[in-house]
Amino acid sequence: MKLDILAIGAHPDDVELSCSATLAKEVSKGKKIGIIDLTRGELGTRGTAETRDNEAKNAAEILGVQTRLNMKFSDGFFINDKVHQLKLIEQIRRFQPEIVICNAIEDRHIDHGKGSQLVSDACFLSGLRKIETVYNKTSQKPWRPNAVYHYIQWKDIEPDIVVDVTGFMDKKMASVKAYKTQFFDPDSKEPQTPISSANFTDSIIYRARNLGRLIGKEYGEGFTVERYPAVDSLFDLI
Repeated sequence: MKLDILAIGAHPDDVELSCSATLAKEVSKGKKIGIIDLTRGELGTRGTAETRDNEAKNAAEILGVQTRLNMKFSDGFFINDKVHQLKLIEQIRRFQPEIVICNAIEDRHIDHGKGSQLVSDACFLSGLRKIETVYNKTSQKPWRPNAVYHYIQWKDIEPDIVVDVTGFMDKKMASVKAYKTQFFDPDSKEPQTPISSANFTDSIIYRARNLGRLIGKEYGEGFTVERYPAVDSLFDLI
């Protein structure tokens, strides 16, 4: 299955929190979208790996993505090495995405920065012909995405580009709220975490509103780039 966009997150819910309105918008345009979670989020304070599995499945159905899979790397302890890179290269070559979206380049959670660099490195290496990989007993051809973008997470990193996601915030918030164990629930008996407060849930909306304000729209999602986007004309930027 060839994908237009492959969104990758260190944990289930990273993608939903950061770029799911963008994904939902592209799904509405007929684009084929996939999500890869690097870990099952098994070290998370609230819920379990099993509940996160189910929540991720429900969120994917809400967004209407073509596929979602979990690499089952070790939460908190995966590293950017040859073993992990090759496993990701197999998936990049399997799905042949035009665009890859991945974790923030630097963030509060150590897995986010690690995941960001791991994915970026795997995307580059995936294009090298002398790296041999096999999927389902079939040798894979090299594939390098045309662009790698990084979404914004806990820290307020200044975006290089902002996507107008007006009309898709309801879908985004529904996908976020699919993670019932993780976010604000006044009746929950689970320990409080930095992301379980009502303020955090509200921040998803007011960040999107602020980014929308900056581009003259109602809502926006921001991304940083690895190389300058090229346009044919200045009028493409209007």
